[in-house]
Amino acid sequence: MAAGEKIKAKIKKNLPVRGPQAPTIKELMRWYCLNTNTHGCRRIVVSRGRLRRLLWILFTLTAVALIFWQCALLISTFYTVSVSIKVHFQKLDFPAVTICNINPYRYSAVRHLLAELEQETRGSLKTLFGFSEITSRKRREAESWSSAKEGTGSKFLNLIPLLAFDKGETSKARDFRTGRKRKVNGRIIHKASDVVHVYESKDMVGFQLCSNDTSSCAVYTFSSGINAIREWYKLHYMNIMAQVSLEKKINMSYSAEELLVTCFFDGESCDARNFTRFHHPMYGNCYTFNNRQNETVLSTSVGGSEYGLQVILYINEEEYNPFLVSSTGAKVVVHRQDEYPFIEDVGTEIETAMATSIGMHLTESFKLSEPYSQCKEDWSNVLITNIYNAPYSLQICLHSCFQAKMVEKCGCAQFSQPLPQGANYCNYRQHPNWMYCYYELHQAFVWGELGCQSVCKEACSFKEWTLTTSLAQWPSEVSEKWLLSVLTWDQGQIKKKLNKTDLAKLLIFYKDLSHRSIVESPANSIEMLLSNIGGQLGLWMSCSIICIIEIIEVFFIDSLSIVARHQWHKAKEWWARRQASPCPEAPPSPQGQDNLGLNIDDDLPTFTSALCLPPAPAAQVPGTPPPRYNTLRLERAFSRQLTGTEVPAES
Repeated sequence: MAAGEKIKAKIKKNLPVRGPQAPTIKELMRWYCLNTNTHGCRRIVVSRGRLRRLLWILFTLTAVALIFWQCALLISTFYTVSVSIKVHFQKLDFPAVTICNINPYRYSAVRHLLAELEQETRGSLKTLFGFSEITSRKRREAESWSSAKEGTGSKFLNLIPLLAFDKGETSKARDFRTGRKRKVNGRIIHKASDVVHVYESKDMVGFQLCSNDTSSCAVYTFSSGINAIREWYKLHYMNIMAQVSLEKKINMSYSAEELLVTCFFDGESCDARNFTRFHHPMYGNCYTFNNRQNETVLSTSVGGSEYGLQVILYINEEEYNPFLVSSTGAKVVVHRQDEYPFIEDVGTEIETAMATSIGMHLTESFKLSEPYSQCKEDWSNVLITNIYNAPYSLQICLHSCFQAKMVEKCGCAQFSQPLPQGANYCNYRQHPNWMYCYYELHQAFVWGELGCQSVCKEACSFKEWTLTTSLAQWPSEVSEKWLLSVLTWDQGQIKKKLNKTDLAKLLIFYKDLSHRSIVESPANSIEMLLSNIGGQLGLWMSCSIICIIEIIEVFFIDSLSIVARHQWHKAKEWWARRQASPCPEAPPSPQGQDNLGLNIDDDLPTFTSALCLPPAPAAQVPGTPPPRYNTLRLERAFSRQLTGTEVPAES
């Protein structure tokens, strides 16, 4: 290629162009607005008049802002769920049913262990309320306090002092043991009564718990003396029973043959062999029906009370502990086969001399885990040891957390089963600080200060049986005589005639074979999200995904390349100035052989330098170096030798 054509090509390559290779940001933006499919941007450039151009700028910016707002809403609500409820009609598995007598141990078997505690309890009741027929309140109080002074050696009252507070008095209280008023320096924690009084209570009863060194104490007061006495009795009862071996406690509780008089399930007879025993510390021996003991789960194909579980329970009210329990009957829990029955939390009480019918409806729930919710599928991401050897559930997690805190802070586990590995029952002989520690932890647990509520979340899948309870008098007066006689004969080991207050009838059945499934599913998908975003782009800016790619190319790739190119040229100029000599020499005078048309620089000229170059010649100009004048000088000797070449002398 000729030298002139090369110069033209280099100049043309660096002249301003309209398009992605524009030399400035302004030219690039102008080219984009004229060629894009988003009509608002084009109207900004081609509109005449400042007002119209300003309006189109406002319209375009508003549309862009609305697009960002709508897209942000779509993305923020992406992890939402839709709930579907399905109703199925099919053969249903019968749940596990756990039955416990409200009274954990036969009173005749444990009375010798609780004799001293009961003596002090009766004395405290006489001190507080009085059992005599004395009508004068002042005489009764004087007699009560004087009798209390005689028992100054009371072990249990020394351990946990019972106190009586006058109305509005919190700094002083009357000690049950001494009958004298003393200062109370512990903080007052009031527990409201579960009985609503129609009159204003004058006194409050409570007890004081202190740590080992008595440096910190807490006084728990109750607006009802019944609750105060029962709670005080329960603490000492737990201490005493914690020192008895498990084998002895099982023997002191009710056997399956004693508790279960008759059994009938799905039209077939059953007996105590269909029940599995487990020992609960507060309810003694409990028995579970359909506990998958043979790796099979019983099912029912017909709904109604005739095809469920029917049992008659022997309650034996005469063997009830008068201070531990105040009601008569049994507790029933319906649960899954692999689930631990928390009788104290979710148990349903049934009455004596009544037929209790419990109709069930099954509901299965399936929730989506993270990122849709914080539910837990298993124990994998839970920082709590599962001490119940059961699948994850919120209740098991909370109880495990509380037991772990008891082991950590109090040195022992709460009076419940099963226990963590290596932990012991809480009793005062082994852990003198456990009562104070337990109440402190329990208070913190109720108020959510232990952190268990933040760690334990709801299970993602669970079964729930909705129970509907109805009662009927049982047995009826006309059938009472023969029915009780036959049941007495059936219970051959019982040496007394049964009364209807000793018995309770229980019926548990499916109302019908319909069960609901509540299933969560993702409300959005990636395809729906992209479709919604595309709809917003088309609505507000009349553009598509190609326009988005074009915007990315122009505003991010081309703009950055222009900025980078300008910065590169600035850096080169700065480097050239830095390398220049502080006293630059004068440029050499042009020689005859220097032809600007032939001075071809290897570097591409910039836009500015290209405009300063002279126009290229029309035709190729060959180089014509100047003559070498020194070659034209003739030697004198050579002139003499050749004729006709002499130089005439100057005149």
